[in-house]
Amino acid sequence: MQATRNGMVALLPRLRAFARSLARNPDAADDLVQATCERALRSIGGFQAGTRLDSWMFRIMRNLWIDTYRKTANAAPADMQIGDAAGEDGRRTTEANLMLASVRAAIDRLPEEQRSVLMLVCVEELSYREAADILDIPMGTVMSRLARARAALVTTMEDASARDDPDSAKIGGRRQ
Repeated sequence: MQATRNGMVALLPRLRAFARSLARNPDAADDLVQATCERALRSIGGFQAGTRLDSWMFRIMRNLWIDTYRKTANAAPADMQIGDAAGEDGRRTTEANLMLASVRAAIDRLPEEQRSVLMLVCVEELSYREAADILDIPMGTVMSRLARARAALVTTMEDASARDDPDSAKIGGRRQ
């Protein structure tokens, strides 16, 4: 049981990232992580040794989110920043921060169902089967939601790029 508790502590950064994708608010995400850990500790006897602790914790978190937090979470996420160390190229850091903010905003605009699948598969690197088990949906649904999420992100980022650089759609001075 102590190994399971130690595993929970090691999962905290990943739990927080998933919570942020659900709650889209750092304070609500922290509350969700805390509630998840509390519920997991109360239910630790239900965890089966030899199974994936991360999948078990993500499932607890998602169920808590559905039960409690989805109805009240509506605040925008805090800005994430890349770099801030002396000697960094300020222009490249600023560009990276702007790109990160743009991607984060595009992800936040996705429907919750797509956002959850995207975070579990692309960020947490879980398999489709593991994501399907956590979300309690068929694996085919995971694949279709992920495909729609990726397509929406590509479209959003291409649209943003075209707005930022109107000449990017021109070739040889003529619009194509």
